[in-house]
Amino acid sequence: MLDLSLVRSTLTSHYDLAPSPELAASMPDIYERMNRVITPADWAIYAPYVKAINELKKERDAVILGHNYMTPEIFHGVSDFVGDSLQLAIKATEVEADVIVQCGVHFMAETSKILSPEKTVLMPDMQAGCSLAESITAEGVEEMRAKYPGAPVVSYVNTTAEVKAASDICCTSSNAVQIVNAMESDTVIMTPDQYLAQNVANESHKNVVYWPGSCIVHEQYTAQDLRDFREWNPGTHLIAHPECTPDVVAEADYSGSTSGIIKYVTDNKPEMAMLITECSMASNIADELPEVEFVGPCNMCPYMKKITLEKVLYVLHTMDNQVEVDPEMAKKARRSVERMIDLSRKLGI
Repeated sequence: MLDLSLVRSTLTSHYDLAPSPELAASMPDIYERMNRVITPADWAIYAPYVKAINELKKERDAVILGHNYMTPEIFHGVSDFVGDSLQLAIKATEVEADVIVQCGVHFMAETSKILSPEKTVLMPDMQAGCSLAESITAEGVEEMRAKYPGAPVVSYVNTTAEVKAASDICCTSSNAVQIVNAMESDTVIMTPDQYLAQNVANESHKNVVYWPGSCIVHEQYTAQDLRDFREWNPGTHLIAHPECTPDVVAEADYSGSTSGIIKYVTDNKPEMAMLITECSMASNIADELPEVEFVGPCNMCPYMKKITLEKVLYVLHTMDNQVEVDPEMAKKARRSVERMIDLSRKLGI
């Protein structure tokens, strides 16, 4: 666990991180991407960190991969590439920089290391885990194989390296239906998200069986929440992530991955939209879509929110928190992830 007092004393001895309205005003192009959701006072606090990180990236030959659930100052201020877990997995294989800083949760950093073992992968906070990834082990995968002999195992990328290594292929929420349908067996095992699996089953011709894991953010939403909100705010577009329960997805106007949600809102530009997912999503696209009013409940992922500008700067400065994966396990896990990427490209996803 990071010692925040050490983090702060280290940083303040090397960087001027005092809030600076003058510095904030000197970076209008960056602030313009998030000024609808970040106040000028907050931007004056973030600006010194953003400047220091962006300068240090050049010194370290580093890139920052930012997930769609990052806060706006990270998403817009310092990330070189942003996207959902599939987009970031692919980008990890393409970047030429020596160092990858993973602004997301731990399994994403593991995935980057698996796909780019020669690169240094830094994790701003090693405690940024995932309820899904922690819900299953390799033993759980073997338990499912024993229960359904011969059925292929399709594991969500929200899993540890050991689970990926024990699986046949990975999937993300954006390609899960297509990956499952491409399996030759009539029965397909999905791990670990039970609700994603159930939603896939509703769109697939396969017999989908699943491990009973779930996301602590998406499982909080209920179909009644959506019905109540639709009654209070007629005309609102309700847009759900497929990690939500099937009755929530059925109640929504659209369901898709984080990248799919962004595309839906961008293409349709509804006057009012409620994103039924982690609430930083709306903040990150608000300035690009000023004609859309984002409303509704806000459920934050406590793991994603462990990633801060302060921690990003610290690991870039010290090169601490390097993510390592056992080479033999990484080889097996890479097979599952690369099969997903290759099949996604073949299917045109």
